Amino acid sequence: MTDRALPLDDEARRVIRRYYLAMSLIFVVDTVISFIFCWMYDAFRLFALNLAVDVVVLLGVNLYGASRIFRPVRAFIASGENFAGIERTLTQLPLRSAFWVAILFMVIMSERLFLPRLLGATASQVPLSTWGDTFSTIFVQTALGFVLTYFIVSGYLEGLCHFLFRRHGVNLGLFFGSFSLKIGVALGFTAIAPLLLIAVEVLSYTGDRLVQEILIDLMAAAFVLPIALYWVSRTLTNPLRRLDQGMEKVAGGDLSIRLPVTSNEEVGELTQRFNQMAVGLRERDKLRETFGKYVSESVASQLLQEAPDGRLTGQTREATLMFTDIDGFTTLSERADPDALIAALDEYLAVVLPPIQRHGGVVNTFIGDGLFASFNLPLANDDHAAAAVAAALEIVEATQERVFTGGLRLPTRIGINTGLVIGGTIGAGDRLSYTLLGDAVNTAARLQELNKRHGTRILVAQTSLLRAGPKFRYTSLGDMEIRGRSERLPIHRVDGRFLEKVG
Repeated sequence: MTDRALPLDDEARRVIRRYYLAMSLIFVVDTVISFIFCWMYDAFRLFALNLAVDVVVLLGVNLYGASRIFRPVRAFIASGENFAGIERTLTQLPLRSAFWVAILFMVIMSERLFLPRLLGATASQVPLSTWGDTFSTIFVQTALGFVLTYFIVSGYLEGLCHFLFRRHGVNLGLFFGSFSLKIGVALGFTAIAPLLLIAVEVLSYTGDRLVQEILIDLMAAAFVLPIALYWVSRTLTNPLRRLDQGMEKVAGGDLSIRLPVTSNEEVGELTQRFNQMAVGLRERDKLRETFGKYVSESVASQLLQEAPDGRLTGQTREATLMFTDIDGFTTLSERADPDALIAALDEYLAVVLPPIQRHGGVVNTFIGDGLFASFNLPLANDDHAAAAVAAALEIVEATQERVFTGGLRLPTRIGINTGLVIGGTIGAGDRLSYTLLGDAVNTAARLQELNKRHGTRILVAQTSLLRAGPKFRYTSLGDMEIRGRSERLPIHRVDGRFLEKVG
């Protein structure tokens, strides 16, 4: 399928037409300048010839060439396929369009200034220029076509990039231009070109002819310079203004903002980096929000400092593991009203999570009516065993006698063990999960289950007791068999509150 056969909706057609309109503006500019010249010299027959040439060259030939330049972009507008294949063409659209118009202007100005001489015209028939004025006029007029077209099409490219970003979600990613060069070209054309023409004419003419030539230059400049300044200022300042507005939105908390990249120089690259920054900030905000459900805000911030992309690298470290479970929940779930049960669980978690967060723990997983929390991984905590026992005591105290929504009681059983574990982020894409692996994790889960057999609330392994130090009162339950382990382990019951404040 050729690009001509590709279907286009009304908006796409309008976007394409604007390019041809942008390329046609130079016809209007040259026609007005030609009229000023012919009016000053009362040479309206010459104006008719110039107008005919402009129609053929600056409309017919120009728009044909423009269609060839724009063809790959048009195909992408219709299909949205293979942006990488047209990205360089899109990025260089102003430059290619400007070079094309400059070539046409050189042809037109050469025809106007050399053809009368070749045909043997005299000064009484046609206002002939000196050779110096001839070459300077060709140079300035060609530069006029190049600079105006470049900045007009650059202005068009800004709108086109907005459209492509909105329609196809693509952005420019090739940056080989120079913002300072753009400014230099703009200043050179608007300031130096008119002065160059006037200087050459002062050296070339005298008397009334000099006055006429300078008046023509001033009138043409009065017409062209406002147009040039408008497009130059728009091209240079609009991306900066849009970037400033984007920064204001980010500062106001809108991290969803993304900006279209509309140029191939430093400002375009800065816009790309702004988008990358906004994406990173949003990801970090999502991670902070997710972590914040399970840990305190300060802990979430610290975790994000260690893992800006949400991936905590694998590491082996001693940690204290905690498993909780609601005593008699299975029976309770069979007879309780479902809505009341869910509401009670929400209330229960609101009671259970704060002690864990307060003592620097991180909730890794919710398991039915229980949870799995870790201390010292992923967040470092030198006194992790004591912190886990302290959090467990606060949880038991908070849930033991409390009546939750629907008149439900949700007493908690807790198992705690300390040992070496492997921690890290696993998953793919956006589906990431922080996981702890190791025998110490399984042992903590088994200790929580043993509470049911012994009618206890908190059971800790010998390793946790020794690591926590003399801060709590325990009762030894002796060596016990742990499912999944070949050897028996010394187990202890935590009898009461800690003797001194921990954490």
